Formats: sequence, C-alpha cells, structure tokens
Amino acid sequence: MTAPTPPMPPFRDPRLPFAKRIDDLLSRLTPQEKTAFLHQFAPAVERLGVAAFRTGQEALHGVAWMGPATVFPQAVGLGATWNPELVRRVGDAVSREVRAMRAKDDRVGLNVWAPTANLLRHPLWGRNEEGYSEDPKLTSAIATAYTHGLRGEHPTYWRTAPVLKHWLAHNNETDRSTTSSSVRPRVLHEYDLRAFRDTVEAGAVAGVMPAYNLVNGRPNHVSPYLAEHLRTWTEEELLVCSDAGAPSNLVDSEHYFDTHEEATAAALVAGVDSFTDHGTDSSQIIGRLRGALERGLLTEADLDTAVRRQLSVRFRLGEFDPSYDPHDPTGEFDTPAHRALAQEAAEQAIVLLKNDGVLPLAPDTRIAVVGLLADECKLDWYSGTLIHRSTPLEGLYERFGAERVEFAEGVDRVRLKTSTGAFLHVPAAEGATDEVRGAEGALDPALLRGRTDLPVLTTDAAGTELALADWGGGVLTLRAPDGRYLSVADDGCLRASADQPGGWFVQETFRLEPHGNGHLLKHLGTGRHVCVSADGVKVADEDPEVFELVVAERGEEAVARAAAAADVVVVVAGNDPYINGRETEDRTTLRLPGQQERLLRAARAANPATVLALVAAYPYAVDPAELPAVLWTAHGGQAAGTALARVLAGDVSPAGRLPQTWYADDADLPGLLDYDVIGARQTYLYFEGTPLFPFGHGLSYASFAYGDLTARVEDEAVRVSFSVTNTGDVTADEVAQLYGRAVDASVPRPRRELLDHRRVTLAPGETAELGFDVPLTAFAFWDVARDRWRVEPGGYELLAGASSEDVRLRTTVTLDGEPTLPRAVLAAGLAAAGFDEQRGTAIVDRTKVSGDAVTPAGPEPGELVYRACDFGRGLSQVTVEVAGEGTVELSLDGGPALAVLSPAAPTSGPYDYVSLSASIAAAGVHDVHLRLRGPLRLAHVGFSG
Repeated sequence: MTAPTPPMPPFRDPRLPFAKRIDDLLSRLTPQEKTAFLHQFAPAVERLGVAAFRTGQEALHGVAWMGPATVFPQAVGLGATWNPELVRRVGDAVSREVRAMRAKDDRVGLNVWAPTANLLRHPLWGRNEEGYSEDPKLTSAIATAYTHGLRGEHPTYWRTAPVLKHWLAHNNETDRSTTSSSVRPRVLHEYDLRAFRDTVEAGAVAGVMPAYNLVNGRPNHVSPYLAEHLRTWTEEELLVCSDAGAPSNLVDSEHYFDTHEEATAAALVAGVDSFTDHGTDSSQIIGRLRGALERGLLTEADLDTAVRRQLSVRFRLGEFDPSYDPHDPTGEFDTPAHRALAQEAAEQAIVLLKNDGVLPLAPDTRIAVVGLLADECKLDWYSGTLIHRSTPLEGLYERFGAERVEFAEGVDRVRLKTSTGAFLHVPAAEGATDEVRGAEGALDPALLRGRTDLPVLTTDAAGTELALADWGGGVLTLRAPDGRYLSVADDGCLRASADQPGGWFVQETFRLEPHGNGHLLKHLGTGRHVCVSADGVKVADEDPEVFELVVAERGEEAVARAAAAADVVVVVAGNDPYINGRETEDRTTLRLPGQQERLLRAARAANPATVLALVAAYPYAVDPAELPAVLWTAHGGQAAGTALARVLAGDVSPAGRLPQTWYADDADLPGLLDYDVIGARQTYLYFEGTPLFPFGHGLSYASFAYGDLTARVEDEAVRVSFSVTNTGDVTADEVAQLYGRAVDASVPRPRRELLDHRRVTLAPGETAELGFDVPLTAFAFWDVARDRWRVEPGGYELLAGASSEDVRLRTTVTLDGEPTLPRAVLAAGLAAAGFDEQRGTAIVDRTKVSGDAVTPAGPEPGELVYRACDFGRGLSQVTVEVAGEGTVELSLDGGPALAVLSPAAPTSGPYDYVSLSASIAAAGVHDVHLRLRGPLRLAHVGFSG
C-alpha cells in the first residue's frame, strides 16, 4: 500500500496571498528558529525545507565583491547623467547579473544593499562616490530608477530586493560611529528624509539600512523615525538590515546601552529586523537575543514582527515558488548589451565644465595624454572585478591611433638608497601568476590578505627604479617596473605584490618622513617604519632604515616633453578611490594633490592647448582661467577610457550635469559635522557665494534655445511647459531643468529648488515641447510652528534653463495656501527643537526611545529664536522642562532677560527632567529668545496666564 502524500502546507501554496503563507510558515517556526533568522546569515530549517538566507549583496554600480562582473560608473557618475531611464536600465542589468551569478555561486545574495540615498551635502565626505546628488529631488529620481531596475517588472516576483543606504543624515566618516548629526525639523523633513521618502513611496524598495552615526543624539539603529516615518510611507513590509558591526557599536563605541542584550532588544523593538554582526558567526547575536528574551526585554511577538518582514522579502523573491519565479532562469551576464550599456552610461556621465573651442579634437590631432590617471581604470570598495578595461590612454589609442598619441604618466622615477649605500631591490618573480585582488569573490573582502608567494624585497648595489606617486598629504605609492605596487602582507615583509592599492586596510601607501640627512619610510597600513634586515625588507617597530631618495626623473619633466611635442595635451587628474577619501576617511581639502597640480602647470607651460580631464569621485577646486577646456567624470567603470575618448573626439556630445555644487575654495565650505543646511547656507539651495561651477552645470558641443514658457495652476498641480531647440550643428542631449522659489517667504527658503528635469536628444534644428506637472506639495515647507507641511500663499517664481544659475526663462504663479499665523504658544508651548533660528546649539535625545531636546554645542552659551509667538492678552508664568545643570534665560525681541531658570542642583541623569517655573509678564506677539548655559538639556517651554 502506498503511503498517502502529505498535504501541501499553506506556505507552499502559490494560490494563497503572501500574507497568509507567511503567517502559516511563521506559526511553524520555533522560538529558537525565529531567533536564528534575525542574524544576517539565517540558517536553513531542514525539517520544513526552508533554505538558508543571507541579507546583503553589494550592488552599488554593478555586482560587487563576488568576482568578475560588469562595472558601471560610480553612483555619483550615474547621478551626473541626470537620466533616470538610463539608470533604470543599469539597475535592470545589475539585477540580471546578480541572478546569473547566483545560479553558479550561492554565496551571491538576492537582497541587494543598494542604492545609497544619502545626499551629497558636503563634498569632503569620504563616500561622496556612493551618492547621487546634493539635491533630494534628483537623488530620489535616480534612486527610484535604480531600484525599479533592480526590482524588475513582474507585478508579484522581484528579481532582487533593494535596500536603501544609509538611514539617516550620514555625511561624515570622521568618528562616524560616535558623532551625532544635529538635524532640525525643517532640515529633517525638507532635506534628509525626502530622498528616502520619495524612493520608498515609488514602490520598489524592500528595506533600508540604518547608518553608523547618531541623529539628534540617538543612534540610527534605535531611531524612532523607522516607525514614525519610514514604515508609514508604504503598505509593503520593509526589511531593516543593520550595518556591519553597528549592533555591537551601541555598547562598545557609542556606550548608549550598558549591555548587548539591552542594545539588541532596543534595536529590534525600534525596527531593525536583521543583524549584521560578527561576520558569518551568528552565535553572538543569537545569544544576545535569547538573553533579552529571558530578561523580558523582548517578547516572541517582537521576534515574529521582524521574521515576518524578512519572510515577506523572501516570498517576493520567489524563493518558495521556484516554478513560478520568472527570474529564476536568467543567465544574462557580461552580455554585449551590458557592455554597450556600460559604455553608454560612462559617456552620459561626462560633464564638460569649460570649453573655449579646443574641443572636440580634430581627427588628425597629435595628442599627449599625461597624468597619474591617464592609464588607469580605477575601482572602488563597492566595485566588482573588471572583465573588460579601458583607460583614457587606451581609449585615445583606439580612437586616434597609437601613432598620434604620446603618453607620460608623470610619476617620479626614484631609487631608495640605504644608509649602507645599497638600494632597495625588487627581485624577479619567476613563474608568478598575475592575481587580481578579489577576483575569486568574498563574502567579506575586508578579510582578504596580501600575497606572500612573491619574493621579499632585498637590497643590492644597483637597486630597482620605482614609480613614486604622491596622492596628497604626503601619502605615496611605490610601483615596481612590472606594474606591481609595493605592499605589506601579514608577515610584515615588503613585496611588489599588489595589482592596485586597495582593501579595507590599504597596505600599499607610505610616507617619507624627514630624518637627519634622509627620510624614514613609514608604512601607513601598519603605522610601522621600513627596515632592512638580513632576511629582507620589512616593517618593524625598531631600527628603521634611513633612506636617501635618489630621483632619476621628475614627473614634470616627462610631462613637459610630451606636451611640447603635441597639438593638444590631455591631463588626466583626480583621485585613487582607496587613498585620501573613501569609506572610513574623509577628505581634508578640495585642492588637487600637489604633484598633480605640478603636472598640470608643467603641461600648461609647455603647451597652452591643455585640456584638464578630472576623473574623480569628488569635486575639486581648480583654477580653470588658463585652461581652454575642463571636463569631469566619476570613475566610469569598465568603459571609462573609451567613453572619454569618444567625447573628446566629438563622437558624443557631452551632456552630463553636475549633481552637486563645485565650490571655489575650502573657505566656502561649512564644517563637516554641521548638518544644518539652512542655517549654514549649504548646497545650491542656500549657498550665497559664487561657486566654481554651479549645481546642474554642464556644456555641450551644440547650443540650445529655450522659449514659450507657460504655467497655470489646476488640479492640485502647476502645469509648466516650455520648448527647447537645438540651435547647433550636431545632434546632442540637453538637460532642461525647472526650478522654483518662493518670492516673499516668511521663513528662509531655498534660493531656488529643483522641481523637475528632462534629458532630451535633439537633432540640429529640432524642437522639443516639454511639459511638467509639479504638485502643489512641491512648494510646501515644514512649518515648525504647526509641526506639518504648509504651502504659503503668494508668488512663486518658476525658472527654466540649463543649470541652477543658467536660467533662460522665468515666470511667476500665485498659489493659494494657508496664511502665516503666530505660534499659539499658550495652548501648546514651544518644543525646544522647533526653533526658527539657532546659534551654538545641538539637538539631542530627550529620552533613549523618542523625543528631542536642545543643549549648547560647546562651552559657550547657545541661543534659540522662536519667531512670532502669540501671548494673547497676557501671561504670567513660563515653565521649562530641563535636565542636567545650567541656566535658561528668556527674553523677548532681543531685549533684556525677563526670566532666568536653573535647577537647584544637577539632575540625576541626562534623561531625568524637572520642571522649573518663573513669573513673566507679556502680551501680544513677540519673538522668544532663549539662551542656554552649561550642560543643560531643554525639552519644552510652556506658558500660562
């Protein structure tokens, strides 16, 4: 007799809605199994046939960390395309490669950690390369496009599940796990939340990753904003994945909680669903969760909530319906279409900043291509391994012919002479294989180690000539003649072993430190000096070698020779993505490194027809006055060189646009940790100086005329139209930009703000009629007096043009709105963080769970201003809620202090608030000024009569 087939469990039934299936599967899991699901590496449940699952697959501009894949331009380069449809196609290609790679390697995950929605508020941020723009509208447009591509088109099943990074207000690497971003309510709603909100509401986001930093004194991993804002924007379950190691930081570096059980429980309750901590070892997190359950800090219902969110993503990915999953058979990897798309994206990302007519280059031009990046195709921490590679030199060879292109890298050619008179020598690596870092893929590439199979450096009478490049701040790389960089492995020995500088801890950088009549050579990765011993050259804490730097040729000399013999010089300058600016390290200046400035000057002195091509993840402060042409592109991926050559040759008219302001000088920048874009007048929205190049700037080989601007208000929107005509001689793209500004605002508003844009391709003489429906909500601001959005009645100027400063057309519309009214402070009082203006204060956490307070940011008093407070017919008392010690001084309209309130003794802790009252007589409408002194936290001010 045949045993009856067991009935299909409901969670396996594709006819049922996902919610019912998830409930069924959840009911079958034990508490121990649920707990184990909450680590990044969730184990299989074999008794139910449920496979193991990993959250997190890096895919910022291609599949990263898992070996060879198509490498697209860096994210900031994709932002510079201003082309959401192109970026959607890039996301689509990346998601198909994720599926294809997973079919061969189950280490590849389908929960992709991309894109980065952090705004590029400050150009010195080390991770500038990962974001799209300083503008929330452009950022959300590009991020939404990328997530739609990653998700795929199927209405039910997702090709990959994108997670947005990094929630929230995260723009500094300096002390990133302990610094707090002070974000006032207007900046929170109008700026930082907005890019995330618009992208989540578009419906293709599976979750978010909280950032390492704190916001308003509270770690992002226990942020109430996850529940108060994020999860109100969509009906889909969102999976919140912690950043790597961040759960442990809550205790270890931030000291926000006393125990890991408390910290893990608080993060789970706040909304973190998957804990990325201790690599593949889940035992620590499981132990903390079980401890929290035993202590009553968590309930099984808390576990259920988080597991349900994870299962929701897994069901949408088709894991439980393999026969129905339309993405399962995908095998599109490194296809001709993907290669063509990588080139198209690289071409569209190039921004022509200046052109006095030297570009495009004629076919018979003799070109000198020079600079430290002229023959490089650089990758970053979130790149895959190159399958195809094109450097600027290779692109120019291909386009113009090698016989018409001369190359000079511009490195200094040096030998290092020891105190004995011998020189550092790189032994021949007989039979050594060419290895590329990360080619085999790694779940955690930070664990990859340097090569030890190559010979250790020695010394001899002749030595080896090394290529020295100074990347700024005295940070050097040294390269052997075979192209390998000097590097230090775990055994402390110095070898020529690295194909490029790279890794989580870069082992290929050095600094020459003056010492007596020579230099010590410090290895920056270990912090040790290079010494010479009987068994070779290594780094050690003792007996450092004193070297004499013997220069065979300065880079400027080679550059000048090549430049003098050419018709046009192309200087390729910029950054190495692993040096002086990257994750964990902010930049210190906008200036080009000194060596590259010297190379640029040498080229310009030898040949006035010098074109500067900046290949960089960041803006730079360069003086374009004596340069006939300047271009910028982010590191453009595998087709970067071909794309640059085609733009220089005029095969493609450049149409990239700057996604962030290029400032002229470091003095124009606010403090790196000053997140108040309104008060500090940051980004193009508020900056009142003269930028080097403005937001949205970019030139073309064609010219364009704008006309016929109309605007009318109807159906909760402003309908705007205008025409753009190609008045040039070549087919080209134009990026038409529409901005708005409040004409007579009652509060500081942006000088202008991007409302929409369109990238269009036009043949010579062709006209495009462009229409935009701008919702009235786009003209709203966050009214701190009412704690909500408000459209102010009055005039709003609409500006159409080619950049934020190149405005071609203007018109004004009048909008009905809610009138500006004084604050009704007798009824609600004043939330301390709801100020209109501040000086010298920081917003901090009122409690560890929710709420804001304000405190002086330093030893000097802090000041808060609340405009137009209505005291009605009069009041007689003011009450403040404070913690700590110090004083609150209240005055009206900048007059003398009317009340001074101070606790009789310091409160027992920063969250132990007391109410203090004082008599005060006032009536009518006044500006309230508060001065805070000492380590005092102010949460609320109340008034009564």
